[in-house]
Amino acid sequence: MDTTALRAAYEKLLDAAASPDLGEAADGGWNADQVLAHLISVDASTAAVALGVVAGARPTFDNRITLDRWNLNRIIGEHSGRADLIDHVRRQATLLCDIADHLDEKTTDVLVPTLLLSNDQLLVDQPVPLRGLIDGLATGHVPDHTQQILNLRRSQS
Repeated sequence: MDTTALRAAYEKLLDAAASPDLGEAADGGWNADQVLAHLISVDASTAAVALGVVAGARPTFDNRITLDRWNLNRIIGEHSGRADLIDHVRRQATLLCDIADHLDEKTTDVLVPTLLLSNDQLLVDQPVPLRGLIDGLATGHVPDHTQQILNLRRSQS
């Protein structure tokens, strides 16, 4: 797989997350730390699925744990602050991209039973090629969360 777009998406996200003027979401949504914790969880889950496929298992991808506020707060609590969260996202994204860089076409074509929710809305409940899970991070997921973080800038309130 080519992870150039995913790596670039993460760089934009991490630059946005490093902004010193991030506040709380006006709509009661996630703050920057919660977004970063969510990404840590998503990337670890995606990497685990990819490695499971390589191992010959038939893993599933279910993002509910990556949305759970208790889990997000647990992840945040394991870090010393935003800079530490940013560093963890950077390392986790690098690991995921490094794994994806070594996947061949046959592996990325494997269908992964997938359940994706967002804001209590069902987005996907069907098999998705592993490639689609990973490419979806670059084309939608990471850019969407980058914009979410940019919207937290106090000067934009």
